[in-house]
Amino acid sequence: MFRRVLTALLPALLALPAIVASAAPASRPNVLFIAADDLRTDLGAYGHPEARTPHLDALAGRGVRFTRAYCQQAVCNPSRASVLTGRRPDTLRVWDLRRHFRETLPDVVTLPQHFRLHGYTAVGLGKLFHNESGAKPPFPFSDPPSWSEPPRFADGPHWADWVWPADATAPRAKGAAVQCLDVPDEAYLDGRIAAAAVARLRELAARPGPFFLGVGFWKPHLPFNAPRRYWDLYDRARLAPPAPATAPADAPALAGHPGAELRGYAGIPKEGPLPPALVAELRHGYLACVSFLDAQVGRVLGELGRLGLAERTIVVFWSDHGFHLGEHALWGKTSNYELDARVPLLIAAPGVARAGGAAPGLAELLDLYPTLAELCALPPPAGTEGRSLVPQLRDPAAPGARFAASQHPRPSYGQATHLGRALRDDRHRYVEWRELATGALAARELYDHAADPAETRNLAAESALAPVVATFAAELAARATPIP
Repeated sequence: MFRRVLTALLPALLALPAIVASAAPASRPNVLFIAADDLRTDLGAYGHPEARTPHLDALAGRGVRFTRAYCQQAVCNPSRASVLTGRRPDTLRVWDLRRHFRETLPDVVTLPQHFRLHGYTAVGLGKLFHNESGAKPPFPFSDPPSWSEPPRFADGPHWADWVWPADATAPRAKGAAVQCLDVPDEAYLDGRIAAAAVARLRELAARPGPFFLGVGFWKPHLPFNAPRRYWDLYDRARLAPPAPATAPADAPALAGHPGAELRGYAGIPKEGPLPPALVAELRHGYLACVSFLDAQVGRVLGELGRLGLAERTIVVFWSDHGFHLGEHALWGKTSNYELDARVPLLIAAPGVARAGGAAPGLAELLDLYPTLAELCALPPPAGTEGRSLVPQLRDPAAPGARFAASQHPRPSYGQATHLGRALRDDRHRYVEWRELATGALAARELYDHAADPAETRNLAAESALAPVVATFAAELAARATPIP
């Protein structure tokens, strides 16, 4: 009797996993994955302590703010490739703006691709992977396999996001570093991306099944151009100057760079210090772009709420790396200092994340892939190198990682001769600079964030701190990956 019943039920039992698998996606949360470009975090603020970001502040009130989150390399392509594959730059062999991660791992499953393969509609708007910007690798940087449909607003140089003069014969090339015009938000790319995201949310809300919507804003990346209303939020005369404005005492020359990105814009001196008036204008422009970005994030989050999707949508906000605005005598990213390596990271996960929580435990951007897979009950992604942040979402006081790792080569762009590897623990930032050809140690840095959060003095040569240096050096040696 039992055998006959079992035989009769067997076809249904065999079909059960497929039924469960097909039904499961409908009950899974949506993901709204919002990226910024060059947005630093400074003293708990987004962009700068003086920045006005009411919408990001409101998002932080809905979820958990990771106060010590770090990128894996402070430049666009390596950082974004790391986030979206869950692998470190050395694993991907991606250390510059030219190499695509699929040249090393052609079959790697990216974060949005993992969601697409498990029943999600995966849509990409804006800059999520590296923008093309003239590079022509074997694979498009926008990575079509990651998406359910062709991504939009993903390619092109940043300088092209500009309001051109009415004269159609005006040259279309990199111009000034700032632009302040009384124009609507959609005169610039991020305004158009926000409008497209709002429209796409309406369409996705009307469709069955969950979605993964990536919205990559291009600001506050240079050029610092935003509609005048955002410039008017700030009084330039009252803005603070860079502090510290000089390189750390006893820092090696390898730790700095000439600021090639900024100096490629018109009106910027090709070498030497910038005039104080220009410093003030650039810092003003960056803040205007931060507030412009915040307004676009607000438009998208507002529509999410109006559609009744907020309570079943996980929202992630992150930036690919930080940015120097004259601090340490640096402009741009591409360093191993805290202002470049530490990034804003907000996660609002209804029913999981503690609203308004601040998680001080160390986190890395490559943790996002396993975190989102766990939150959405997807199979654990294979080969990722991060750790899930779900314990810190549930309890922001839960411990984070022991170390967060970052790195950057020298020179910052072009053929590298040295690589600086950095580790951050609860108290210190440690950096080792080594020759790529020989592996020989060229310099060390050690900064004590308990006593010197602005990183004004390199303590690596202090005899009393030799045990600290030895601990960091041993950890780096255990992690090292040879680079040809």
